[in-house]
Amino acid sequence: MSAENPTGAAAQLHRDILTTLLPGFDGPVAPDWLLARLREGLGGVCLFGENIVDPEQLRALNESLRAANRDAVIAIDEEGGDVTRLFYDRGAPFPGNAVLGRIDELELTRRVAAEVGRALAATGCTVTFGPDVDVNANPDNPVIGVRSFGDDPELVARHSAAWVEGLQQTGIAASAKHFPGHGDTATDSHLALPVVDVPIETLRERELVPFRAAIAAGTRTIMTSHILLPQLDAEAPATLSPHVLHSLLRGELGFEGVIVTDALDMKGASGVHGIPQAAVRALAAGCDLLCIGSKNTDAQLEEIVQAIAEAIDAGLLSADRVRDAAERVRALAATAPAVPAGPAEPNVIEPAHDEEEIARVVASFEVADAVREHLLGAAGIGTVVRIDTVANIAIGESPWGPFAAETVARRPSWLSRARRVAIGPGEVLADPAGLPGPVLVVGKDLHRHGFARKAIDALRAVRDDVVTIDMGWPSHDRGYADVATYGASRLLGDAVLAFVDGALAPVAAR
Repeated sequence: MSAENPTGAAAQLHRDILTTLLPGFDGPVAPDWLLARLREGLGGVCLFGENIVDPEQLRALNESLRAANRDAVIAIDEEGGDVTRLFYDRGAPFPGNAVLGRIDELELTRRVAAEVGRALAATGCTVTFGPDVDVNANPDNPVIGVRSFGDDPELVARHSAAWVEGLQQTGIAASAKHFPGHGDTATDSHLALPVVDVPIETLRERELVPFRAAIAAGTRTIMTSHILLPQLDAEAPATLSPHVLHSLLRGELGFEGVIVTDALDMKGASGVHGIPQAAVRALAAGCDLLCIGSKNTDAQLEEIVQAIAEAIDAGLLSADRVRDAAERVRALAATAPAVPAGPAEPNVIEPAHDEEEIARVVASFEVADAVREHLLGAAGIGTVVRIDTVANIAIGESPWGPFAAETVARRPSWLSRARRVAIGPGEVLADPAGLPGPVLVVGKDLHRHGFARKAIDALRAVRDDVVTIDMGWPSHDRGYADVATYGASRLLGDAVLAFVDGALAPVAAR
């Protein structure tokens, strides 16, 4: 079948193929090629931080996309925490899943998810790739961590269901991810193919528990993971495995919604076959909507369309399978809320948080006994050592923690008055003994990075006024996390500012 000027049944099949595809694009304005593909029937787009300037620009962008195809899926990674696209320039004003799991109030989880949904609906998005329902069984997980509600399957399950319910009441479709579970990995599937070598019984007792809950709550979509489960399928990662998707997800779990792939430009999916063949294999395995990646081009899209068409012609992929996938995608898009006619109220996009809400977040912190001893006798923080680890690709280079909060709030704090030192991978902390104290070290997943451990060890070797604040997922022994916040969103940054202010308050009151 040729993709050039198809007619009749060929034209419908060409449209069906396009409907299964969800590319990204470069810049804040939809390029002409993308609008033309949408008019041909392209399934939609996946938005990234680079596509967003502000809420009104995003609303206008989405209006143009859906004018080209009223049934376009407008998908975005807005998890309500460290992974944010709507707030990529300043960090999200939401707590994130791990904090919600630690607070463990289902109504709060529903409310946060509804706030995320209202912000997305106000800007014309239709699907968010959340919640992350992975059970974070491995504290060294480089890609999930605080994106998870926790390491207890039942806790993760009840909050996954609450998040789906809260979000979808706004009209935005949820996408529980990453099936059948990315929590027990020490490899980032953006960069390589993780292997989870566990029997199906372990998956049923751990990984699948939250997915069952999300399905029962009515999640409209489920996103696959690019992980290999050799005891289920020794050759194909979950995204490309008919056994994992058809037999397990459709069959055993009974999911009837849209199965969407994690981005096919990730090495875990296309490292061996390339993106076009990964797309063919994903459709054949049972995926309905193929997330291609970011900054895609018309030429890349055409390669994928041609590969799928050739696979159908060769009998390697059924046209009925493609038609079924396209129909599921259209049914998903048909229920999306309309793009609002004008700008939203600012508090819809970015809800405010009062002192009581900040205090609730602070109360979720895990704090070592010695922390306040180091801070209570101080007149202020002497030095803040910022540890800049390499962000995983899912999070990107979004501002984080107290540094994001300080930039947005623009109010003086202990952070603005302290001396600042920043170190990154391969760098060594100079003159640890000569830094004004007390010294706060602030970073994410500190235990996983050798240069961060060396810097902290060097400080502790020569002084006793060092406090580490880990805004990632700490190790079991908590050795490099005197304070563990379990998240680094901007709201968590506000909470860190408030926490340290509270520890210093007895000095200020004298």
